[in-house]
Amino acid sequence: MKSDQGPLLADILDAAENAAPVDTVDAVTRNVAVALGARTVSFLIADLSGRALVRLAHVPFGVAGGTRHQGKEAATVVPFDGGPAEQALRTQTVQVLALADGWTVLAPVTERGEVIGLLEMILPDEPSPDVLRDITRTAHALAFVVIANRRHTDLFEWGQRTTPFTLSAEIQRRLLPASFTCEASAFTLSGWLEPAASIGGDTFDYSLGRDVLHFSITDAMGHGVASALTATLGVGSLRNSRRRDAGLVEQATTANADLKENAVVPGSYITAILGRLDLRTGTCSLLNAGHVPPLLVRDGETREVPLPRNLALGMFAQVGFRDGEIVLRPGDRLALFTDGMRERKATHLDLSARLSEMTALHPREAVRAMADATLEVAGPVLADDATLLILDWHDGHSDDRDASAGADQARTSAAVPD
Repeated sequence: MKSDQGPLLADILDAAENAAPVDTVDAVTRNVAVALGARTVSFLIADLSGRALVRLAHVPFGVAGGTRHQGKEAATVVPFDGGPAEQALRTQTVQVLALADGWTVLAPVTERGEVIGLLEMILPDEPSPDVLRDITRTAHALAFVVIANRRHTDLFEWGQRTTPFTLSAEIQRRLLPASFTCEASAFTLSGWLEPAASIGGDTFDYSLGRDVLHFSITDAMGHGVASALTATLGVGSLRNSRRRDAGLVEQATTANADLKENAVVPGSYITAILGRLDLRTGTCSLLNAGHVPPLLVRDGETREVPLPRNLALGMFAQVGFRDGEIVLRPGDRLALFTDGMRERKATHLDLSARLSEMTALHPREAVRAMADATLEVAGPVLADDATLLILDWHDGHSDDRDASAGADQARTSAAVPD
């Protein structure tokens, strides 16, 4: 089999650009099969539940009918079971399995710590280190292919949805950031939203500037479409102010006025934590607008972050807001969450203890583990959305990041014990 990464990457880009958006994965995987002499190549996309992969394309090389068309796709759910596929994503390393008639290679498809899916290929011979390096880089390139082409088609979104969305869930989905995880030299961030049976209006958001990280978590009053519309108004206002480089107090003041003036349901309000992290110093400004206080995990102990208390956004006109400040130390973990993590049956979950126990987990997995823990005590159907945003501070802000194929290997989680 060949190992010539330069031409392979060029061929991948050509194949992706020449194909229709719905056919890009098939075109790329077919090209990879030719280049590496693979018998089959498949792309499995991460399911929106965070607990499974979905096989979107299976392209046996040389077999007709590999191209799929919108409306005729077959998606097969592959639940996580602690096996090689889950291990590849958890550890962000390629897994190689010897079979009776060949070798299976599983490579994580990742970009800045965000798990997009898995590249699976069956090779006739044991892959050499050079071939494994090519496969790793190819999987990384595939991440950008998916990111670019999902802007033009619903195929990938359709593949990730194993259950139908309500109208309120559809609205809420559009309010969340395009990527739930972001790794940078100074920090790692990841968010997760576990929806209630009737959408509760939760959102989280973030944006990375040159020397600053903006982030927020919000909870709109009520449930269903009305709550989703209130959340839309609040998030839209906060993003608009943020993009004008407004400070936290100005963001809160503007959102408060916008909600008070334009709320679909009179009296609607949003609780929120707004954050601004200086990546050069670790100084983190936080504004609490009627929300559950954030928690800080430092040296294995979890404590509440003391902040000035403010009224929720949209509750009263012309109210003042105050923010607070904390200086993060390397190794600190900041956790923001909504009251769905503490309401009703969820009160049986000791958030502080669980957070202290999960310090070794990558934020990407920690937020999902916390969601699983919430479902365990308050599920299987939640009465309110449960949303969590975890930020790890590493210090060392620079233009460079020690990453391999889309992930920083020093920050990955350990393998699941057998």
